Amino acid sequence: MTLLIAGCGDLGTEVGLRFARLGHQVVGLRRNARLLPAEISGQSVDLSLAKPVIPADTEFVVVAISAGSTTVDAYRAAYLDGLRNLLDAIDDAHVTPQRVLLVSSTAVFDVNDGSRVDEQTPANPQPGTDSIVLDAERMLHSRLPAATVLRLAGIYGPGRERLIRQVQDGVALSAESRHTNRIHRDDAAAAIVHLLLRTDQPAPLYLGVDNAPVPANEVLTFLAAELGLPEPTLNESKEPSPARESKRGGDKLLSNQLLRDTGFTFSYPTYREGYRALLSGRGTRHS
Repeated sequence: MTLLIAGCGDLGTEVGLRFARLGHQVVGLRRNARLLPAEISGQSVDLSLAKPVIPADTEFVVVAISAGSTTVDAYRAAYLDGLRNLLDAIDDAHVTPQRVLLVSSTAVFDVNDGSRVDEQTPANPQPGTDSIVLDAERMLHSRLPAATVLRLAGIYGPGRERLIRQVQDGVALSAESRHTNRIHRDDAAAAIVHLLLRTDQPAPLYLGVDNAPVPANEVLTFLAAELGLPEPTLNESKEPSPARESKRGGDKLLSNQLLRDTGFTFSYPTYREGYRALLSGRGTRHS
C-alpha cells in the first residue's frame, strides 16, 4: 500500500518516515523532490500549476500543502488550485484511497475572548488567507465526504524554535498576554498516522493541539527559567511585545478531547515536555 503526501515539507516528511518504518511505500509531492530523504520516493511538481501522477495502489493520502508566502494569491494557488489539481488527478487515475486527510489550521476560528473551542464550534475566519483555508476544507468534503480534516494549532519542534530565540534575545512579557495553543511537530505527525491507520472510520474533523492552552507569558517565563536566564520583564510601553502572538492566533482555549477519545496519546502533552526535549538536544530534524 502506498501513502501519497501532497506537500511533503517538514511535517509531511515526518509522516512519511513513520509510514516507511511501518513498511509502506511513500511518495512525496513537492516542488523539489530532491530534498526528500531516501525513504520517500519523490515527485517534483508544483500542484498549483500541474496535476501529479497518482500511484495506482494509493491507499492513503495526506494533504499538507503550504503557501509560498502569506499573500491571498499564494494561499489561493496552494490551497485551492493545488488541492483541486490533486483531487482531479486522483479522479483521472480512477484511484479510490481508503483514507484522505487534509492538514488545516485552527486559525479558521476567529475567537478572541478566551473561550473554549472544539470541533462543534463554528468556523468564522477573517476574510483573506484564513477564509481560503476553510474554502479548501469545504472543497475536500464536497468531493470526498469521508475525508478527514485535522486543524493544527501552532506547530513547534525541531527547526521551529522561534520562542526560544526570542527569550534568548531578551523579549519582554506582554501586558495583554493571550492564551496560546500549540502542538509538537512529532505529535502532529503521530496524530496523522494514528488517524489514518486506526480501525474505526475517523470523524470529519479533529483539532490537533496539546493538553495545555496557556497564556503566552507563561511559556516565555518557563523558557527563561529553563535557559537559566532572568525572568522576562513586563513590557510597560504601548508598543506590542515581539513575542506577542499575531492577531491571527486569537485568544482561545482549544480542546483536543475528540482526538484523545480515539486513543491517541501525546509524547509531549504540554509545552513543558516539548520544549525541554528541544533544549536538551533530544529534538532532531526528523526522527
